[in-house]
Amino acid sequence: MSNTPVKRLSVPNIMAKKGKEPIVSLTAYTTPVAQLMDDDVDLILVGDSLGMVIYGLDTTLAVTTEMMIAHGQAVMRGSKKACVMVDLPFGSYQESPEQAFRTASRILQETGAAAVKLEGGEEMAETVEFLTKRNIPVCGHVGLMPQAVQMMGGFKVAGKNDAGVQKVIRDSHAIADAGAFAVVLEGVVEPVAETITQQLSIPTIGIGASPACDGQVLVCDDIFGVFQGFKPKFVKRYAQVGQTMQDAAKQYADEVRSRAFPSMEYCFQPNKK
Repeated sequence: MSNTPVKRLSVPNIMAKKGKEPIVSLTAYTTPVAQLMDDDVDLILVGDSLGMVIYGLDTTLAVTTEMMIAHGQAVMRGSKKACVMVDLPFGSYQESPEQAFRTASRILQETGAAAVKLEGGEEMAETVEFLTKRNIPVCGHVGLMPQAVQMMGGFKVAGKNDAGVQKVIRDSHAIADAGAFAVVLEGVVEPVAETITQQLSIPTIGIGASPACDGQVLVCDDIFGVFQGFKPKFVKRYAQVGQTMQDAAKQYADEVRSRAFPSMEYCFQPNKK
């Protein structure tokens, strides 16, 4: 076994994947999950989706900076190889570029993560430029933006009409031109996502977008079958861990009630001479 330290993937490593082998990204929120996926993913997102899949909230809007830092720290303890980025939560960056800098710098300092992600297009370009000029790597997020769910009237696909197409294209270019190292395209109709990927010089990471994107990201609790709230159209279940956990809990309950557990093999015995 080699004692050579594992070199963690960096933001430039992620950028270098543009047009090459697709970027593999998943969310993670805890140390054990980060450990389990670290060998297979390039980019771990500590997403504000934790509000829904971990805390049972209806939206991501109530997620706090403190929550993101706590989970970012947990993920960094579990990950040794993947590049890690953390979402800026709602209300922590939209007021001004200066507010965004304070939040982003705190998150990076307290977690050790490599980058932050924020939602928004043209309206956030000034903020992205402000951050990147101050050495904070930023990933953009356009299209369907969960933090804007109240304004959008729900989770709606982007680019279904001409106005929507032009908006998501403008938003993508604005974020790229402002210095973002990558941009997440969420809930964008497939041909538009492919066009944006061809046009931008930075990687696009799709979630409900297109196989032509430079990478893909999904919520880990969705693909593992742990989160039972709802399943978006773009999610493929790769396992049914939730059902396995439920079955195990039932078996445990049955054995406790029947006194089959604990058997003597799980109990401590006095020393015998």
